[in-house]
This record gives sequence, C-alpha cells and structure tokens, in this order.
Amino acid sequence: MMTEGMLTNYFLPGIWITVQVTVLSAVLAAVVAFVIGTLRTSRLWIVRFLAGAYFEFFRGTSALVLMFFAVFSVPLLLRWQLVPMWAGILVLGMTYGSYGSEVVRGALAAVPVAQREAGVALGFSRTQRLWRIEIPQAWPEMMPPFNNLLIELLKGTALVSAITVPDMTYAANLVRLGSNESAPIYTLLLVLYFIIAFVMTRGMRVLERRAKAGVGQAEPRGGLLRRGLREDAGEGSGALTAGGAR
Repeated sequence: MMTEGMLTNYFLPGIWITVQVTVLSAVLAAVVAFVIGTLRTSRLWIVRFLAGAYFEFFRGTSALVLMFFAVFSVPLLLRWQLVPMWAGILVLGMTYGSYGSEVVRGALAAVPVAQREAGVALGFSRTQRLWRIEIPQAWPEMMPPFNNLLIELLKGTALVSAITVPDMTYAANLVRLGSNESAPIYTLLLVLYFIIAFVMTRGMRVLERRAKAGVGQAEPRGGLLRRGLREDAGEGSGALTAGGAR
C-alpha cells in the first residue's frame, strides 16, 4: 500500500529530477536544433554535409545506448567521468536537438523566396536575413512540432532511470521493489507523466498563440520591407505582402 513516506521520500524528489532533466535537455535541444537546422540551409556543401551527418547519426542511434556509452565507455576512453544526470541531459538534448533541426530546416525552407530576395535587395547579410526575416516568419510554423517534441522529450526522460538517475521512473521502481505493489505505483507514475505533459502542452499553446499574434503585429515591418525594397529597387521589384506573396 502506498504510504505518505513513499510519496515524500521517493516520488516528490523524483518529480523534481524529471522536471530538471526535461527543462535542461529542452534548452540544449533548442540550441542544437537552431544551430544544426540553420547550418543545413547553408550554401556551403561541406557545412550541409556535416550538419546532415550529425542529424543522421542521432536519428539512427538509440538514446539509451548513447547514455550507457556516455556513463560507462567515455570514462574508459577519455578518462573523464560524467555524472549520470548530466550524461542523460547531454544525450537527450543532442538527440532531440537533431530531431528539432529537421523542424527548423523545414520551416526555414517554407519561407517565401520573395522575402529572402527582398532582404538581399536591401543589402542584408545572410545572418541578418536569417534573424530579421526568415526565423521570425518561420517561428510560428515551428511551434506545433516543437510542442510535440517537448512532450516526447518528457517521456524520453524515463530512460535516465536506466543509468541510475533518481527520476520518477527510478523512484517508482524502488518503491515497487520495497512494497511489491506494482498496480498503484505505476498507475500513479502514469498519472504524474500525464499531468506534467498536460501542463507543458497548455504552456506551449499559449506560446503558439503569442507567436502567431507576434507575426500579425509584425506586418508593419513587412510594409517597411516593402517600402525599403521599392526605394532601393523601384516599383518594378514587385509588391511584397507581409506573408511574402507577390
């Protein structure tokens, strides 16, 4: 039977560990996704090749095996001991970051060509076009798949229990071994994952709405872009709308 001590001594610390692993892995995954995703749109083939190799490697390998490698093999090869929790965060961040890079690449590719051409006409560098034109327009398209990836990342944190990180799943296994009552313990574990995922989903929905509203408010900037293009290249360059349609 579940007792108050089991909840306070095992599950509550486990929830805190799961939240920490999820948040830190998500931050790392977001950085990796944007770096690899933008590199995959580079004009230099060697850059695209290396970024694509990164994506293919993490897509084709098991996150659990990578965690075992990081905890047990890296110390033997490099004589550098990784703390299991940080090994889990590193592997999850790099793995889900590779998945996110495909989202970033696809969203950037969907930005209308006319918008990039307008940036070129205004003399923007590649970096300026990326940060001032392409990413702001692609961001709302990235949000829904990023939401799904974040939920998958939360569920993927259960893997860290295999490398002795005391997350919720690890706590549930310890309690089960002590009480031998698996049904209520794993039912509680399922409910906890669902509640955390539900809260995260609601939070991401709010960010999605704000991102779409931000694009709507950014329409005047599209007008500035249009006017700047006309001033630099004349009316014959074409009328660009805020959405990029001619």
